Parts: sequence; C-alpha cells; structure tokens
Amino acid sequence: MKKFLKILLILIFPAALFFGVYLNAVSGPISGNNKDGIVFVVKTGEGANKIAENLYQKDLIKSKFYFKFYLWNNNLEAKLQAGEYVLNQTMNPRDIVEILSWGRAVSKEKTIKIIEGWNIKDIVSYFEKEGVLQGGNFLEVVNKDNPDYRKNYEFLADRPKNSGLEGYLFPDTYKIYEDATPNDIVQKMLKNLDQKLTPKMRDDIKKQGKTIYEIITMASIIEKEVRSFGDMKLVSGVFWNRINSGRALESCASLAYILGVNKPQYTIEDTNIDSPYNTYKNPGLPPGPIANPGFNAITAAIYPDKTDYNYFLSASTGETIFSKTYDEHLRNKAKYLK
Repeated sequence: MKKFLKILLILIFPAALFFGVYLNAVSGPISGNNKDGIVFVVKTGEGANKIAENLYQKDLIKSKFYFKFYLWNNNLEAKLQAGEYVLNQTMNPRDIVEILSWGRAVSKEKTIKIIEGWNIKDIVSYFEKEGVLQGGNFLEVVNKDNPDYRKNYEFLADRPKNSGLEGYLFPDTYKIYEDATPNDIVQKMLKNLDQKLTPKMRDDIKKQGKTIYEIITMASIIEKEVRSFGDMKLVSGVFWNRINSGRALESCASLAYILGVNKPQYTIEDTNIDSPYNTYKNPGLPPGPIANPGFNAITAAIYPDKTDYNYFLSASTGETIFSKTYDEHLRNKAKYLK
C-alpha cells in the first residue's frame, strides 16, 4: 500500500505542479503592468504556433507552450481570426484568446465629416489633411460624367452631359473603410442624397416646372449666402423672384466661387469679371452648383417663402438684413457693412 501511495504521489505531484503553473500562466497578468495598447496583427492563414510565437515576441504572453496548451485544452486552435487587434500586457491569455477568437479587431473604419457649403476643392483639401484616399484620385472621379451614376441614381438624370458631381456630394458625417476608394465614398454620398430627396420633394419640383439640377444649383447658392433655415427660405424667395422677373441674382457667393476668396464687399471690377458663373452679369442661375448644399438649403430651394423683399445683405454680426427697395438696400449697406 505504501509503495502504491508513493507511486501515486510521484504521478500526482508533477501533474499538480503542471496544472498549477498552467493556471497561473493563463489566469494571471501576462508580463507586466503596461496598459498601453500594442497593435497585434493576425494574418490570414496563420496557425496557433505562429500566433503564439508572435505574442511571445511582443511580450504579450509568458509561455508559448502554456498558451498553445490552453488553446488545445479548450478546442480553440481553429477559432482564432485574422485581423488587427489592440492588446496590452495586463491581459492574460484567456483575455487574449477571447479577443482573437471573437474577432474583436480594431475598427477599419474612419470617420469623415463633410461640411455644408464645401465645394469639391474643399473636400479634396480636407481629405488630404485627414490622410483619406492616399493615392486615390477623388477629383478625377467626381469631375467625370460616370454613366453608372446616372443609371443608378434617378436624380442625376437631368444633369447636363459631361458635368461633374459638384452639388451632389451630400454633406454629412460618414464612416468609411481605411482602404475606401473614391468611388466607395462617392456612392455613399449619392445614396445619402437619394434618401434625403423624398418622393414628395421630387414631385413638387416637377410641379413647379423645375429640374433637380436647378434646385441643387439654387440650393448651393443659398447655402453659401446665409446660415439659418428661416433666412434660407427668404433668400430663396428673393432669388426665385429675380429669376421669374428676368433680373440677375447678383449673388456674392457666385463671385466668391469665381475668385476663390470671400470678401465683406466686392468691387465693381469683381462684379464685371468675365465668367458664366458671374450672377451679376448673367441673369438666371449659373451653369451649375457652386458648392454642395445641405438638406435645409435644398428644402429652402424647393419651398421658398413668399416675400416682397428684393435685396438682402449679411451684416458683420451674422444677421441677414432684408430690404424691399434699392434705396433701402443702399442705406442698409452703409449702416451694416462698415
């Protein structure tokens, strides 16, 4: 009996020691108290051996053997997923395996925010600053008349041939993948606008005898002129009144678009600049949108307020000052544009 107990102890002790070390290895902190995130990549096709080796090299596990034993003992070897993860040295192997087996990879998405009133050049500058579309020619995509876009988005049907997408890149906050192509981003923007333009809005545009292209063009001017929705609807009324009576819009926003600079007041020379976008010289709408308008500006372009106002200006305080006569407008200029 004593001999049997000795043999039993000889067998049990190493096993108990092994499992004691094993439990400590998989349950305790890995290798330190560094909470800083460490980027760890599991490539497609990498097995348990390679993953264990890489974890060990980054000081994220104490023992490759016990890590692999934990995987084997829990039938998890085939469940580790490829991806990019953020780990740290306060995690234990159980934590790591849970993250890798559930595929809790770092998000591959990036958030971009397109502001109302930005034109294509503004968007490109923003992308360059944010490191979006490195190597991707966004400008070429949005300035080209892509027949697939016309086919997939009904609201582009009345857009003049060989025109770009200025005006249709709907301003909003978007989630894009880090490897997104220019086409991916454009599709998101066009789909967003497609959802925003309700069937009623499209029907009302037709009833007014207008095209979506004309509405987007008007909205782009309104967007650049004033900020509040109430002012947008009034300005829309002023501008449509001018168009209906054959007068020039005289929009300073169109001069800013041509010159590439915003001024508190534009000179006589500015208003005489030779450009089809100069709404001081050319009556009616310009040839196309001068920016990408938001929903309020688009709504205001479709549903203008009826008004007796014929002029307006933006005071230095940000307030929009409306007037009915030219003399009143001149007095307001002298008073508010100092």
